[in-house]
Amino acid sequence: MITLQDIQDAALRLQGQVLDTPCVESRTLSQIVGAQVFLKFENLQFTASFKERGACNKLTLLTAEERAHGVVAMSAGNHAQGVAYHAQRLGLRAVIVMPRFTPGVKVERTRGFGAEVVLHGDTLEEARAHAYMLSDTQGLTFVHPYDDEAVAAGQGTLGLEMLQAVPDLDTLVIAVGGGGLISGVATAAKAIKPGIEIVGVQTARFPAMVNAVKGTHHPQGTSTIAEGIAVGTPGKITQEIVKRLVDDLVLVDEGDIEQAVLMLLEIEKTLVEGAGAAGLAALLRYPERFQDKRVGLVLCGGNIDPLLLAAIIERGMVRSGRLARIRVSARDVPGVLARITAALADAGANIEEVHHQRAFTTLTAQNADIELVLQTRGKSHVEQVLDQLRTAGMEAALM
Repeated sequence: MITLQDIQDAALRLQGQVLDTPCVESRTLSQIVGAQVFLKFENLQFTASFKERGACNKLTLLTAEERAHGVVAMSAGNHAQGVAYHAQRLGLRAVIVMPRFTPGVKVERTRGFGAEVVLHGDTLEEARAHAYMLSDTQGLTFVHPYDDEAVAAGQGTLGLEMLQAVPDLDTLVIAVGGGGLISGVATAAKAIKPGIEIVGVQTARFPAMVNAVKGTHHPQGTSTIAEGIAVGTPGKITQEIVKRLVDDLVLVDEGDIEQAVLMLLEIEKTLVEGAGAAGLAALLRYPERFQDKRVGLVLCGGNIDPLLLAAIIERGMVRSGRLARIRVSARDVPGVLARITAALADAGANIEEVHHQRAFTTLTAQNADIELVLQTRGKSHVEQVLDQLRTAGMEAALM
């Protein structure tokens, strides 16, 4: 089991090698969720993830012989980049095994840090087995992404920093995949401030730690936008620490995570990946659970695929009503489209797409459906737009 001393020793090793990232209050998010929210910006690390901490601590503890042979790691992305970057800094050979589904942006960045990337298997478990095989056949030291005391101690250094920056935090809400981050943070935080509450967050699609600790049998999915915490089997070391030190574990849905990613982008002007938004997702889903508390959240990663981010933004605009799809039914005569667009302009809506539907409709042959995607100011504005169209003598409805 790791101790506070292990984490403090790790903090000394990491000085000058990783950032002491800001931990500051978000007044706007605090007003929205009803708690005082402090954000730890680990997405500002050089590789945009807290994973650097554990990787760097592990690599600095290698023996001369282990350094000479090099290291191998298995990761869907952030751990890979952390190991690759610090191995390059320390002059070590690094082989990284990644599942085939890994987003291209993470693969290319890992290669950019000088690592040898091997794409193998469709799951983390298959990639892990291949990495162990390479470790045995090539004499490489395996650097586990979470189930390693040195790695967990390195991750725990951000817990030290959070309590140094905001000593009177009531609760820490931490994303959980394999458990390395929450194990390190909980060890540090409980040793410094025994009364502090530690809450872990998992996506409902990958509830492995929740099932292991709580004895539940939530089904496991196959994919999530929070791929950084998409772990099928929690660590043995980390599981024991979570059982002992973590006060509660909660589940959030994909929609909660999407909303949190978008809010952090819009409100804080900061980019996080799905796993990095899990803490805020928990506050959005369970506001009464954290009401009036001083809550610390870790924005643990910022490596998100641009296409996924684009989809999250667009879906978020649909949920908020800023992007709306409507159907207008009108007599199919010259000038009708001009009347519709004029009514929309008067209502202050912007047309993004328009489709004039004559064949696939149940209307009479003299009529047509015009399907439009509109940019609006929100749900109440959509209702104003529909009223404007109806006032102009047309049938209009939200699709």
